[in-house]
Amino acid sequence: MSDKTIPNATAKRLSLYYRIFKRFNAEKIERANSKQIAEAMGIDSATVRRDFSYFGELGRRGFGYDVKKLTDFFADILNDKAVTNVLIVGVGNIGRALLHYRFHDRNKMKITMAFDTDENPMVGGTIGDHVPIYGISDIKKHLMGTDIETAILTVPSVKSQEIADILVDAGIKGILSFSPVNLDVPDDVIVQYVDLTSELQTLLYFMNRQKES
Repeated sequence: MSDKTIPNATAKRLSLYYRIFKRFNAEKIERANSKQIAEAMGIDSATVRRDFSYFGELGRRGFGYDVKKLTDFFADILNDKAVTNVLIVGVGNIGRALLHYRFHDRNKMKITMAFDTDENPMVGGTIGDHVPIYGISDIKKHLMGTDIETAILTVPSVKSQEIADILVDAGIKGILSFSPVNLDVPDDVIVQYVDLTSELQTLLYFMNRQKES
């Protein structure tokens, strides 16, 4: 089955499966069954088996799943074999927090440059792990000759579409946006949204339901 036909819910669990198998591997566990994986994920084993079925025969009945093999498998499909360089636009509170988060210690992702408005006094300096901060008007110049195709967007909602247009024009193909505004981008550009307010409201909803039960 091709990646394009994998349900979104399954696709969103792939990085979690990868994290679990890396942990199993670090703990010297050689084989794991769907029940063990499900318990580590906090889901049911039927969901694990259904998710894995989209990728063919990943395990064998009575044997389980080879931890090393599955760790490598998820590293491949998540492109975690080589370092992925990422840029960030917006060095406000969320942007600075992300710039101080050491992605590279946990996965092969690294924020290598940051951008903000040309007038920001931080432009011309560095932040976090010596990440340079540039003015957004110079983005094409700084992307020239790099392999960066992924951007994290942490700008005010009213600016998100304008900045997204600049990113697309500069050759960016993937955007992780912390703005709740739906971005209008070409079909060959992928956008994922992180809405912290919505996630918190969902958490509070489930907490209230638990209290009422």
